Amino acid sequence: MKRAICHYCLALWLPLWPLVSPAAAETTSTRQVLRQDDRQLEVLISKQYAPAMRENLLQWADYIAGALDRVYGHWPDRRWQISVVPAAAASASDPIPWAQVHRGEVNRVEFFVAASASPDDLRRAWTGYHELAHLLIPYRGWGDAWFSEGLASYYQNVLQARVGLISEDQMWQKLYDGFQRGLAEKRFDGMPLGAVSEKLRDEGGFMRVYWSGAWYFLAADTRLRLQSGGRQNLDMALQKLNQCCADKRLSVPEIVEQLDKLNKVVLFGTLYREVAESTSVPPFAGIFASMGIDVRDGEIYLQEQGPGARLRRDIARDPTQAAPIGANPRSAL
Repeated sequence: MKRAICHYCLALWLPLWPLVSPAAAETTSTRQVLRQDDRQLEVLISKQYAPAMRENLLQWADYIAGALDRVYGHWPDRRWQISVVPAAAASASDPIPWAQVHRGEVNRVEFFVAASASPDDLRRAWTGYHELAHLLIPYRGWGDAWFSEGLASYYQNVLQARVGLISEDQMWQKLYDGFQRGLAEKRFDGMPLGAVSEKLRDEGGFMRVYWSGAWYFLAADTRLRLQSGGRQNLDMALQKLNQCCADKRLSVPEIVEQLDKLNKVVLFGTLYREVAESTSVPPFAGIFASMGIDVRDGEIYLQEQGPGARLRRDIARDPTQAAPIGANPRSAL
């Protein structure tokens, strides 16, 4: 089994042992099943939580799972798991200090969550959307971390907008602020992103790695939309990849090769090489301008007219028109 770690969380919370009480790993869990047509999500929640908190956590898992299907209309896996255990080192401002994705025969996203987190705190925590977004690609779990983390950093904001948790303005502001954080991390300027990403856990560079990766997916999404007049986009490209290769474990070069082939474009591979060789977060002003986004004194302003504005709004809009989130039928097993 491969494990893909949320490296940013790792940087904030080393060493790992203070996060979870020693008995947490041995504690039995309740098991609930959420269903979506022929797809199944098993939610495993530690019995260390009080019963009322377990219900809050189940509702939260249902909510973020509902957000995940706002990309291509269904969950990426036919069977997958979310597990939740208590985190000792947590705060009101960060109720989910640690999470990780376990890649295997059944993919599992593991969350370490404060025992006192409120339902609203959980819904508003970016970590849930970030970690689940990792499942949108059939990644093998190692190599080119900037690509996987960039995907999750881009979609964590898009998904929150699509479920109505944040506005379109807030979504673009969060992306802008993220790019600024990436640019502000100067220590690795001049080094190719691929090299920084390879040494991420040992030497840092999280903001550079995460937000250069997010730039890749923003660039791919906007280029597809602009060049096709809205007939193609990143959601559709990832859906084709899921249809082709959901049961595979691919390297990033294999993923971008499939994305170009399946979508009949010369984009993902070329952009992959460009970003991997970049020596700082690539410029985003041109992308913003093409989508009708102005920036003044660090604040974004959205234009209401023009083709770019229409395509920009589509990024934040739910493309699936699915049932309201939290409406997945569930059964206890």
